[in-house]
Amino acid sequence: MKFINRLLFLIVSILLLQSCSTDSAMITPSKNYKYLALGDSYTIGQSVCETCRFPVQLKDSIGKYLNTNDTFLVKIIATTGWTTTNLKSAIAAENTTNDYDLVTLLIGVNNQYQLQPFTLYEQEFPELVNTAIQKAKGDKNNVIVVSIPDYAFTPFGNGNTTISTEIDSYNAFAENYCLTNNITFITITDITRLGLAQPELVASDGLHPSTIAYSKFVQRILPEARSKIAD
Repeated sequence: MKFINRLLFLIVSILLLQSCSTDSAMITPSKNYKYLALGDSYTIGQSVCETCRFPVQLKDSIGKYLNTNDTFLVKIIATTGWTTTNLKSAIAAENTTNDYDLVTLLIGVNNQYQLQPFTLYEQEFPELVNTAIQKAKGDKNNVIVVSIPDYAFTPFGNGNTTISTEIDSYNAFAENYCLTNNITFITITDITRLGLAQPELVASDGLHPSTIAYSKFVQRILPEARSKIAD
């Protein structure tokens, strides 16, 4: 009888150990992701709610594909009216870490709007891209550059073709630089050029993109962002 009891105890112990081992193997270690969004009014989300701005929508969209115990933090360095010069100064002042899993950069509209020399953008845009790479663990594959929206297609811009032509010049330079240096460039300008025909794409201020427009931005950016996070 004692032998049988000992045998039963041994069998139960083995089964419990196997169960614990299986449970431990099923636990996925949590991951902590960090996302840095650099830009101006289009990044801070002028005239839309805090959760409506595109970096937060992007974070929330990516979060749907992560494990439940993972974390995804977003830091935004952006203010309405910033030029490339302003953004450079702000990043330096923030003294942020260089361990971000994803960095987005959308900058240049205020250079155009404030009639800054185009040569300034030609100088400072590459500098900002290199800073973005530095913040992205020194890996350019973790960086996404987003094209500049065209505010000519808003009530404020009123279809001004000069604006569109100049925005095209800025975007052409940025895209060419990114292609030459194998950096991901996402075009969303065409979405904003529907603003007069589709007023729901323009925020209540008559100038900036709406929550709906930002959602369309995210649809374009999400596949690349997911891929970079996965890597």
